[in-house]
This record gives sequence, C-alpha cells and structure tokens, in this order.
Amino acid sequence: MQIKHQRFAAIFATSAVAAFGLSACGSSNDNSSSTSSGSAASTQASTGSSTIAVPEAIKSKGTLVVASDASYAPNEFIASDGKTVEGADADLAKAIGKELGLKVEVKNVGFDSIIPGLAAKKYDLGMSSFTDTKEREQTVDFVTYFNAGTSFYTKAQGGTEVTGLDDLCGKTVAVEKGTTQADDSTAQSKKCKAAGKPEVKVSTFPDQNGANLAIQSGRAQIGMADSPVAAYQVKKSNGQFKLVGTPYGEAPYGIAIPKGSGLDEPVLAAVKQMIADGTYKQILTKWGIEAGAISNPVINGAQS
Repeated sequence: MQIKHQRFAAIFATSAVAAFGLSACGSSNDNSSSTSSGSAASTQASTGSSTIAVPEAIKSKGTLVVASDASYAPNEFIASDGKTVEGADADLAKAIGKELGLKVEVKNVGFDSIIPGLAAKKYDLGMSSFTDTKEREQTVDFVTYFNAGTSFYTKAQGGTEVTGLDDLCGKTVAVEKGTTQADDSTAQSKKCKAAGKPEVKVSTFPDQNGANLAIQSGRAQIGMADSPVAAYQVKKSNGQFKLVGTPYGEAPYGIAIPKGSGLDEPVLAAVKQMIADGTYKQILTKWGIEAGAISNPVINGAQS
C-alpha cells in the first residue's frame, strides 16, 4: 500500500465505473463475511490444533483481527460479493491463524490508517503489502514474508515511456497515499528541481483504484506500484495498460505487528512452518506471485 510499497482490484471495462469494479480471481467461497463500521471484513475459522504458543490475551480472544487495504490485487482486494477481503495476503493471514489455532478476521482499512491503528491496538496484525522499513520499525514490528520491487505502468495507447525514476521529471505520476511510490516520486521531484529540470507532478489518491482511474482517464501519465501488483493490473486491463521501464528497489514485505504484543515470535514460527509444509508456496502460486517467495523470514529485516 506499499511504504506500502508498492498498491487494484479493478477489471477494466468501457466505462470509468466499470473499469474499476471488483475482481474475483481465486475467490474463497467457504469464508463467512461481515461488515463493521462500513468496512468490509471476512472471517475464517482455524482448523486443527496449534503447537505454537500464543500470548494469553490473544488466545483468550480467539481471533486475530488483521487490517488490510483491499485495493491492491492480487495481494488484497474486495471479492465479487462486495464484502469479503481476499487475495494472497488474506489467504496467508488465514493460514497463519490456522497455525496459531485462531480464527482470522480480515478488515478493509485505509492503508495509511493501518500502522496507527496497530499502534493503538485496534488490530492484531497488518497484512497489506507493507515494505519493512527502519522508519516503520520504530512504530511496529515486522515479520518478513515476501520480496517485491516497484514497477511502472502506463496506458497502452498514448502512454509515455520511462526507464526509471530519472525519467519522471516533468511527468504526472499517480500513486496511492502513504506508499513507497508516493515517497519515491516526491523525492525524485526534488532531484529534478535541483538539476534544473521540471518537477514531477505527484498525484496521490486514497486507494490504488483512484490512481488507476487517473491513468486511464489521462489525468496522469504514469502509475507506480509493487511489481506483482502492477503486473496483475496490466494483465487484467484488457490491453489498456502496459508495463514500462525496469523495476527497481526490491525489498521485503512485512507482516506488521504491534510492539509489545508478543505476537512477533509466534507469527514468525507460523510463517516458517507454512514454508516448510508447502502451504506458503501454494498460496503464492495460486495468485501468480511465487517469484517473490522467500525462504528465511525474520523479525524486523528492513534494508533501509
């Protein structure tokens, strides 16, 4: 979301509204769903018995509340029922809950509200394509579980070409608020100005769908998102978008965890078990993002 890195649940169609409708790739029909305070949420019961020790406060509650900005397919998005949060992160969250012997409730929460919500103990985990950064580690802890970079995309017809960040000078870029891409394009704008070149016109949107619509409508020339997300958007765009340039900045995604919750070690153990028994790879393969798989998850593995 993104620094999220890096944040479309949209299947393009002829009208602007239809273009950014809901994708239903790989839906899970056995999920129950509920709506809380206007936000979509899905609940998945765990099965089996856990051998991983869980803090008593979480164990007694019986449910992990997981926050996710459901506008970033295939990682997290609203399913075709209009309520359930699904995608790779939602599936991974449910699998973690199974390992811990807990139910999982995935709530749709605005990306830039998730980490503050974790700090305020509103949620137990944040799984929303977060890049694990040293700055974020000051507020929450992370368990790494994936690697992703940033890719550029534009309209297939009448778009613009870029090879990297340096080519953004003078261009209008659409990004989701609070993401790595928002930070990177803003920083690049300053570099452009310092070099005597036109600034980057950075347009930020509350969610990824808004950024995508800006590109489709011609209000922005370039989009930036996590590589698996950008590739998925292009694939689902019915030929309206294309990837351009070279991906950059590969870094680990992290499961965000409130500091002092005692969940960091149990979540790490769960992810390791999922890697060992093949569950992890099966989920990534289901969503076509297995290229980002890691083999050695760690707590707080930020590279910068």
